[in-house]
Amino acid sequence: MKKKDVHEYWKKNIRVVLILLSIWFLVSYVFGIFLVDFMNQFSVGGAKLGFWFSQQGSIYVFVVLIFIYVRIMNKLDKEYDVNE
Repeated sequence: MKKKDVHEYWKKNIRVVLILLSIWFLVSYVFGIFLVDFMNQFSVGGAKLGFWFSQQGSIYVFVVLIFIYVRIMNKLDKEYDVNE
C-alpha cells in the first residue's frame, strides 16, 4: 500500500471509531446517567426507560456497535485490499 493510501485508510478507520464511540457515549452516559430522570417518565416492558438504558439498553447498543464496526471495517479492508 502506498503511503497516501495508508493515511487515508487510518483516517477513515479513526473516523469510524470516533463515530461509534460517540454513539456509545450518548447511550451509556447521556441516556443512562444524565437524562435518567427525564427518561424514567417512559417505560419499556414494565421497567422505567432510564433504568432500562442504564442496565440493559447500553449493553445491547454496545453489542450492536461491535457488529457494525466489524461490518464497516471488513468493507474498508476490502476497499484498500488489506483484508485477510
